Amino acid sequence: MVTYVSALFYGVGGIVVAGVALLVAFQEKLVYVPVLPGLSKSYPITPARLNLIYEDVWLRSSDGVRLHSWFIKMFPDCRGPTILFFQENAGNIAHRLEMVRIMIQKLKCNVFMLSYRGYGESEGYPSQHGIIKDAQAALDHLSQRTDIDTSRIVVFGRSLGGAVGAVLTKNNPEKVSALILENTFTSILDMAGVLLPFLKWFIGGSGTKSLKLLNFVVRSPWKTIDAIGEVKQPVLFLSGLQDEMVPPFHMKMLYAKAATRNSQCTFVEFPSGMHMDTWLTGGDVYWRTVMQFLAKHAPEERKADTADEAVCLEEVSTQLATTAT
Repeated sequence: MVTYVSALFYGVGGIVVAGVALLVAFQEKLVYVPVLPGLSKSYPITPARLNLIYEDVWLRSSDGVRLHSWFIKMFPDCRGPTILFFQENAGNIAHRLEMVRIMIQKLKCNVFMLSYRGYGESEGYPSQHGIIKDAQAALDHLSQRTDIDTSRIVVFGRSLGGAVGAVLTKNNPEKVSALILENTFTSILDMAGVLLPFLKWFIGGSGTKSLKLLNFVVRSPWKTIDAIGEVKQPVLFLSGLQDEMVPPFHMKMLYAKAATRNSQCTFVEFPSGMHMDTWLTGGDVYWRTVMQFLAKHAPEERKADTADEAVCLEEVSTQLATTAT
């Protein structure tokens, strides 16, 4: 009996030790996936492939890392809201171009797409502290441009990008007009138990009543639940109820935390939305929701002359029609 109990004890202990070793050694590879399996790090396409008007933008993060971005304009002479888009953890910005094309078409906006350090053509290696610096460099660049309305910069983050966006928005109340989060987690500490269930006994964040002894080994905790509670700007929460990666209750917890201090929060559910395709399965309702949010919280300060505006929108429609063909 003693031998059996000892074997069981050592077996469980061995699993825990192996799990911790895995977490310490490979946690960045779980959180950050710049290269999709079977593909190269390079961009499979560029905005030019979709006939989008864009600019290659090279930035320097505050610690000197060289970063690559795409600034995709609605149309050279047209101004609208500018969305600073932060992607999910896997792949690079090129994998989001079809969604961005539709975003520009539906929302009549500009989109700035940042390659985190270690992603795409950006240098360096991803980390929480580093990516926060990268996001700040992107926002600072946009804030200094003279060809956009800098009072209408909206941060949009999906999954990991939502964690990035929440921190950036919290830190820049004067530069960011509003924040949009889609299928974002409460923290990586909470996600550890989702990815490796036995770790939930040792690692955790939101709602845990006991001390989680191994939280200290997590180098990129991304505590979105803490950041969102300090965001003062309007926030739109877009939650896909079929999310197979991040449990949908994470988004509900984020909304609940934000709404206790911020009366400008909106929560919208999409019954068929999965982790990566809520923008697609949500259809017109999805885009109408975002459009109404932008109209309310990132409006034009001064309406353009009606005739000029009509010409501008006609040019945009012609450009997008050409792209579709």
